[in-house]
Order: sequence, then C-alpha cells, then structure tokens
Amino acid sequence: MKKVVIAIDSFKGCLSSAEAGKAAAEGIRSVFPECEILSLPIADGGEGMLDVLIAATNGREVQISAHNPLMEWHDTYYGISEDGKTAFIEMASISGLPLVPPEKRNPMLTTSYGTGELIRDALERGCRNFIIGIGGSATNDAGLGMLQALGFRFLDKEGKILETGNGKILMEVVSIDTSFVHPDLRTSHFTVACDVQNPFYGLEGAAYIFAPQKGADQKMVEALDAGMKNFAEVIFHTTGKDISNHSGTGAAGGMGGSLLAFLNAKLKPGIQLMLETLDFSNKIKGADLIITGEGKADKQTLMGKVPSGILDKARKQKIPVILIAGSVENADDLYRAGFREVYSINPPSITLEQAMQPEVARANISETVVEICRSF
Repeated sequence: MKKVVIAIDSFKGCLSSAEAGKAAAEGIRSVFPECEILSLPIADGGEGMLDVLIAATNGREVQISAHNPLMEWHDTYYGISEDGKTAFIEMASISGLPLVPPEKRNPMLTTSYGTGELIRDALERGCRNFIIGIGGSATNDAGLGMLQALGFRFLDKEGKILETGNGKILMEVVSIDTSFVHPDLRTSHFTVACDVQNPFYGLEGAAYIFAPQKGADQKMVEALDAGMKNFAEVIFHTTGKDISNHSGTGAAGGMGGSLLAFLNAKLKPGIQLMLETLDFSNKIKGADLIITGEGKADKQTLMGKVPSGILDKARKQKIPVILIAGSVENADDLYRAGFREVYSINPPSITLEQAMQPEVARANISETVVEICRSF
C-alpha cells in the first residue's frame, strides 16, 4: 500500500483520537514501512471537537475565566486558528451539565451566559468566524444568557430589563433591545455543530425531550415549554423569523434557535462540519485504504457518528474503509452500510476493565491494524 488515511474517533475514557491514530500508525509501519500515513484526529462535533479543531488548524488555546451555568466563575478555554480568524468553542466547556452538581441541576435557573462571554472574548481578539459545538448543555434558556453577554437586552411587559437569562424568565420576555449588541457580530459568521433535529418547543421540543435530563420535573418542563413558545413569538415579531418548527432549533435547550435567529448561524451535523473544516475529501485523494473507528460500533454508528461520515466521503472516491472498535454489535448492518471489514480490537477473554487501560488499548489497536495490513 502506498497511502493509508487514519481517522479514528476517541475511545471515550481510554484514548484520545490522536492517541488511537498513533497506535494504528505504528501497526501500519510495522508491515508497510514505506507507506504514506495520514493520521487525522477526528470527532463528531461532541466531546473532543475543540481539541481536534485546534490541532487541525495549528491553532492555540485561549485560557479564560467565565460564568458557569450557575453564574459562578469557572476557568475554561476555547481555540483560535493559526491565522487568528476563526474561534472554536464548545458550549459544554462553560455551560455544560457536568459543571453543575446533581443536586443543583435545575434548567429554570441555569444560564448560557458563559458561552456568550467566550464568543465576546473571541470577537475582541479579532475572530469573525465561529465554529461552535452545542452538545452537553445544562441549560434550557433558549440562549438568552448567551445573547445577554453579547449585548442583547430583554424587556418585560413594563419595559424593565430582565435579569440574567435562564429558563425562568422565558415567559416574561415581551420585547428585545438590540441597541447595545456587540457591533462586530454584524460581520461575523457562525457555524454550529448540531446533531439533534428537535424543534424549538412542543412535545418533541427542547423542554419535553431534554430538560428532564437537566433536572426538570414535569411542572418545570411544562413551564419551560410555555416559555419557549412565548420567546419564539417574540423572536418572530422582532426578526421576522419563525423558528418554532425549524429542525435543530431545540438543540442545547433552544440555543440552536437563538443562534439561527439572531446570529444567522448555519446548523450542521457535527461530523459534516468537522470533515469540511478538515478538508477531508481533498486529503484522502489517492488513498488505498481508510481506517476509522470508535469505542463501540453498532447501529448508532450509522446515525451521524464519525465512521459513517467518513464512509460517506470515502465511497464517493471508491476508497475502501475498515472499521475498528473496542466492541462490535450489529456487524451485519455495518457491512451492509459499506464497510469493507469490521474488527473488534479486543480478544473475547478480555475484561472491560482490562480493555479500558490505555496501554492495553494502544497495543490492541496496533495488533489489529497489523492483521488488517497483512490481509488487505
């Protein structure tokens, strides 16, 4: 083989995408020492997206303190590309559910304000392009907090400015004052990694589907959904945009809707956004083989995960794709989808605890790739 591309998602709780790729590359070199190996760290727009994008663009981390979902100061970071024009932000890094202790989880009270602070900081550093991952949020504030951090002001029926945006005040918003909005937003472009199709409100909307995972009881869910419906009407009267049934607007507690309505964001499936940013289709030209993978391969793999996105791009260039994983289920479905081969890296006798040890996983990936190369 002359050229092999490696694009393996992280094995969560075990190896990063880069570590898994390095182990696979060692396996290839042991069989084909002269082979050109292109190892691309990859993620599907969720956990790990930020680090992958920073690495792919020779970017840098920006350390910052911002407000977490409970409006407490929290140290976090985002990324800026090497040319200084594009910011990479993971909402979960500052507005994520793990930042709220289980006993304090309440989407009536949590806010996305910190995400807005990260965007504002990047604007002031000269960034005008933004790639934002919005998975894993602790909020159902429809992005009110984020927008407030960017200068939007929300008023109640008496014309009073409402306090920090959270789920509780959604029902109180009557009008929006945009006169203090950060001026650089007008020339900025936003692309959002969004892997859910849920509408803004309703039985399939943000509150009913996702708020219970964030600490809401049934009464809260109903109140949040009513607030989302009210805010959607205010958005329509303010911007002329009807986001109520638009696919993906219910993502991250309605953050998708506000990004679409106020920042003209494009909502894209995470893996599609990642592959476009990495210029994946051009980089794989001339490859004899692509090796992809993830911690567990099953039917979910075919629903927007890293391997399915890679398979789609590879088939257009007639490049065979081999899938490796810590565990494999529904192998027949994976073969029918078009993977040339599907391998579990773990021997049947190994325990999960053993398999999750990084040094064991690295060795098993390398050995599996050696087998692949010898049989290909």
